[in-house]
Amino acid sequence: MKILLRKLHCYLYVASVGVTYALSFPLLYALSRNPRNYKYVNMIRRVWAFVSSALVGIFYRVKYEKPIDWSRTYIICSNHTSNLDISAMTQLVKSNHHCFMGKEELLHNFITRLFFKTVDIPVNRESKISSYRAFKKASEALSNGTSVIIFPEGRIPDEYPPVLYDFKNGPFRLAIELKVPIIPVTSLNTWQILWDTGLEHGSKPGICNIFVHEPIETAQLTLDDADALRDNVHAIIEQTLNRK
Repeated sequence: MKILLRKLHCYLYVASVGVTYALSFPLLYALSRNPRNYKYVNMIRRVWAFVSSALVGIFYRVKYEKPIDWSRTYIICSNHTSNLDISAMTQLVKSNHHCFMGKEELLHNFITRLFFKTVDIPVNRESKISSYRAFKKASEALSNGTSVIIFPEGRIPDEYPPVLYDFKNGPFRLAIELKVPIIPVTSLNTWQILWDTGLEHGSKPGICNIFVHEPIETAQLTLDDADALRDNVHAIIEQTLNRK
């Protein structure tokens, strides 16, 4: 009975996402035609993500280790266990000048297609050419004052409960090359509310707890420090997960 209720809740969540997106789509589409309006697309995405979750009793509680100066540009790196992590990121980033880097398959998803054709950056991690182009676009975005949100594991873990996978090097090399600070983010329990897409284990109402760590400056680092930076961010998130 419990799993049936969880799956019913997941279907309600999917319906909520779909209906609220459909209502938002005309305005999103009109704004997305001009890159100068991307900040408004992100504003609407933030509201849409909150409303579509709140309608089925899912909320986000964000705690910050230290206040974040959102007038600066960052690379934001979070662990990834749930589709809710995307909504959570829209709630914690207080600047409207941001974009996601995500898997190329999102270009073919009804909900995410518009964003990844305009604001966000798709990447095929199996293709070196695609990865190069994606990180070149990310570099341009960062240089223009747009923060980039990346899930450095590259995918949601197959294990349930999820484990923390090794991180890819790309975001950390990019941060050092451009001297952009990295913000580690720990998604503490989104998988307990909704794991992956929710279709296998369902979902439930609840509060997703997100912890935003102090930014790590990269101005004094060289590319030789990229692996150490990667491992440091991984350790920060892993230690936070272990002591929750």
